[in-house]
Amino acid sequence: MQNPQSPPPPSPRYSPSPNVSLQQSPHHKKKPSKSSKIIRQVRSVFRSFPIITPTACKFPVTLHHHHDHNHIHGGTRMTGTLFGYRKSRINLAIQENPRCVPMLILELSIVTGKLLQDMGQGLVRIALECEKHKDGAKTQLIDEPIWTLYCNGKKTGYGVKREATDEDLNVMQLLHAMSIGAGVLPSEAIDSAQGELTYMRANFERVTGSKDSETYYMMNPDGNSGAELSIFFVRI
Repeated sequence: MQNPQSPPPPSPRYSPSPNVSLQQSPHHKKKPSKSSKIIRQVRSVFRSFPIITPTACKFPVTLHHHHDHNHIHGGTRMTGTLFGYRKSRINLAIQENPRCVPMLILELSIVTGKLLQDMGQGLVRIALECEKHKDGAKTQLIDEPIWTLYCNGKKTGYGVKREATDEDLNVMQLLHAMSIGAGVLPSEAIDSAQGELTYMRANFERVTGSKDSETYYMMNPDGNSGAELSIFFVRI
């Protein structure tokens, strides 16, 4: 009697490219955090949430803010990347420059294809809102683990901060020579079975209003008209 055929070995898990050369941001050094486990738990719960139908927003979002597309007085130039699989939730990565490890990655409960479609129609305002800590804990604004998400004044779900994965770092490495642009990365380039990954990268001006508010304005190159995107972070 022949031995039954042994099952095929499992597919190798994704491993980061050995050529990832992103540098740590000199102005945003990672600090040990006791909340890492909490963030992972929140993210696990978040992934079980449905992508909900937008409802009316209580947070006031200005839909007609105009500014100099080349520079905002007092702003700091940053690199922002929106990326994700077309039918999956989109991710936002903020870097000090394209060659740095992201200082912030948020997973947003907006389908990638839908957000990029909305941006193709013009104006998009994303507002991320969280509550102040009642115990007086001193948490940097971008280190808050979970946000209520509004898009163009309508509640659209949540945003969750997460640590950069190997796949995130590989994507940032593949785009490290690009300051602005949009397109797709083929599945073989990112070693993914989910298909092509869509991305859009641009320069943003970071304007800090206070320790409880920051805004990121997407800067159109050379002042050209096109998609407008602003991202508001506010702790209330």
